[in-house]
Amino acid sequence: MSQAPAWLDQMAEIVGPKGFTQSADEMEPWLTDWRGRYTGKALALVSPASTAEVSAIVKIAYDHSVALVPQGGNSGMVGGATPDSEGQSILLSLRRMNQIRNIAPDDDIVVCDAGVILQTLHEALDEHGQRFPLTLGGKGSATVGGLVSTNAGGTQVLRHGTMRTLVAGLEAVLPDGTIYDGLASLKKDNRGYDMKQLLVGGEGTLGIVTAATLKTVPALIDRCVAWAGVVSPQAGYRLLQFINAREGRSLEGFEIIPKSCLDAVLRHIPDTRAPLAQSAAWNVLIEVVRDKPQATDPREIVESLLAEAMDQDLISDAAIASNESQAEAFWKLRDSISEAERADGPALQHDISVPVPQMADFITDAGEKIEAAFTGSEVAAFGHMGDGNVHFHVKAPPEIKGPEKAAAWMSEYSQSISPMVHDLVIDANGSISAEHGIGQTKRDELARLSDDARMLTLLAIKKAIDPKNIMNPGKLVPLASGTPAS
Repeated sequence: MSQAPAWLDQMAEIVGPKGFTQSADEMEPWLTDWRGRYTGKALALVSPASTAEVSAIVKIAYDHSVALVPQGGNSGMVGGATPDSEGQSILLSLRRMNQIRNIAPDDDIVVCDAGVILQTLHEALDEHGQRFPLTLGGKGSATVGGLVSTNAGGTQVLRHGTMRTLVAGLEAVLPDGTIYDGLASLKKDNRGYDMKQLLVGGEGTLGIVTAATLKTVPALIDRCVAWAGVVSPQAGYRLLQFINAREGRSLEGFEIIPKSCLDAVLRHIPDTRAPLAQSAAWNVLIEVVRDKPQATDPREIVESLLAEAMDQDLISDAAIASNESQAEAFWKLRDSISEAERADGPALQHDISVPVPQMADFITDAGEKIEAAFTGSEVAAFGHMGDGNVHFHVKAPPEIKGPEKAAAWMSEYSQSISPMVHDLVIDANGSISAEHGIGQTKRDELARLSDDARMLTLLAIKKAIDPKNIMNPGKLVPLASGTPAS
């Protein structure tokens, strides 16, 4: 066995035995992405416990031109935290950096390390009468650093926006090891380019986020969650317009779900049940909230809205959660779709967005075109109708069963189905990535479908900030691992 390079020993000394391993068994769970599409190799898994340790590790990597792949909860959807197959990079985990530094309810902010798990953050803020208004199905594993780096969205964007809106300040280590201290929450700051916003959504290609100042809002006094049946996505959009016109300020969630997705959840996810006695072709999940004492009881609002919607034939049936457990059960149906589909069989999953008024027509029109072009495939499209985010899944024909057939189908059809989906998205003036990022999965498609201005700007920023291309190479921008950004 060849002797480890001296710089690797230096990294091990910086983080100590708890923060360093080259054990294949210990690294194995972190070398494959959540979807199981990418598996890489790494020289070592390094887990610093402080920003100072991250800085020291990055300085060594910079001096020796060693690639670093930052990783949080490893729950990303586009292979953005998986190293390549060469095995010459360092997998840098932020999971040990999991401290909530400060909760300031009076200022509506919280400062926390990048490794803090989203669910842990929710629970800590709840004890102070606050909440962080972003949630998603993977809240039990997703970390703050990963959410920042992918500009995550989730189910509350309709009212509160994406991470780009919710990040008030950042701390990060740049490619040469210097520390960018931008944690101060400033309403006005005109000192040139906004480094914070370059790092949000940067997928670790410009620096490693080590901490964030996040905006919080008062904890909910109560909420009302309802499940309604509609005949089509277009009917769902009309319902959204109807509710927005009357109670837009209190509407926090509006999800559209086809019968096929609900059926998959009911088949594969334990302790789930259909909310409606009679199944509907399409379903809408609605959440109305109250976070100010003087606001109207959300249940009164929902009961009134649904009664009027029924009178106007906007919905075919509806069920209102009678308690918090039932509300969580409704949301579990929505949050379990991806897990259920994995159990159901292979699918090519596309996280895309289109203008909100066009979302319903895109779902039906694009779905019909894909199913016509690829016989036997089935489109399952669902998502955040209030912000135009469609999770557009193309499921393999029913006869494609078993790992070998699934892998073969994915390999063959990803080269034809995904480009067609993306072309349809661009034709609709949309984006091929709504909230999951670009990573490895969409890197080449981003280059193919973007105009020169976008790609030249992305590449120029990458080359200026990370000239050695050591920060998460091979992700987001089309620079291969080991290729200097010069």
